[in-house]
Amino acid sequence: MRDPRIEELARILTGYSTAVQPGNIVLISASGIESLPLVTAVHAEALRAGARHVEVELDLPDLRRQFFDLAGAEQLAYFPEHRLNFMRQVDVSIGIGAPDNVMTLARADQQKIVGHQKLLHPIQEERVKNTRWVVTRFPTYGAAQDARMSLAEYEEFFYAACNVDWAAESRKQDRLKQLLDRANEVRISASDTNLRFSLAGMQAVKCDGRYNIPDGEVFTAPVRDSVEGFITFNAPTLYGGREFNQIRLEFERGRIVRATAPREEEALNRILDTDEGARYIGEFAIGVNPRILAPMRNILFDEKIFGSIHLTPGACYDECDNGNQSAVHWDMVKLLAGDGTIALDGEPIQVDGRFVHPDLLELNPS
Repeated sequence: MRDPRIEELARILTGYSTAVQPGNIVLISASGIESLPLVTAVHAEALRAGARHVEVELDLPDLRRQFFDLAGAEQLAYFPEHRLNFMRQVDVSIGIGAPDNVMTLARADQQKIVGHQKLLHPIQEERVKNTRWVVTRFPTYGAAQDARMSLAEYEEFFYAACNVDWAAESRKQDRLKQLLDRANEVRISASDTNLRFSLAGMQAVKCDGRYNIPDGEVFTAPVRDSVEGFITFNAPTLYGGREFNQIRLEFERGRIVRATAPREEEALNRILDTDEGARYIGEFAIGVNPRILAPMRNILFDEKIFGSIHLTPGACYDECDNGNQSAVHWDMVKLLAGDGTIALDGEPIQVDGRFVHPDLLELNPS
């Protein structure tokens, strides 16, 4: 018997998030064989909506690891032009990740991984810029283990965070967007964190279930050269299959001039040296999903944690373009619950992980 929660999620993805229409070309990009129940449900919903063609692309993490272990220079340099050509025909792209072991690539050659991501960036850019896209996850034993939960507990958490009235959540985010749109300066103060930057001329964007499920953040971008100070991120973050903890970044004139992380400092700086833009910030966001309160070791969830902010070394988004271009886009999360203040133009809007501005109280978890 099919799980009705999966059917509901499939309807959100194909209806609210991407609005599949008759005649559309739909690409379902799945990672991990465990994603099959949701892939099947999304495939069915896209066909019911009248999609002209539904393509399913399955990536197996063990094969990806094998590629980085065995591929030679010629294989690593091969650009799959056919994938880019097909992406140019795609109207809707739905990504489904079912991570069973997030450490599959942890001991793979990180230089190969970073280089290959840079090579494939045009395909990613085409998807982001020219399709109606959304990405989500599917519960697995591995994801539950990373979240320190049983699978049943994780599934309950997962669907509570995903299967919500996103139109209502969007309305709640309006006032935060408006405050960020008007702000000139942001200041983040917390343990081992004293950071300031300008938002002058930048617009904020609501993340309300259109591109990510689960969703729940409002993002913008700092003026590229304005970031000053230092910040220590207290949530784990993964990049290229490797986990980083307690990343500390120091900024001068917008540039990361010093980056440290216990036991992973060399790997951290190698990623930040991918290109010039990787040492500048392309995104600043405030997490507002009231059902996500602790790290899951999955950035799709962790960047939405209520009472958190995240900064992103690397590429900015077109919707909030501060001019920073990079093959890297790495969200790093700072939890502020019980320790931290967000101030706009000197006025605190959030203290210790709860909104205190009168226009934002509706966003606080009940």
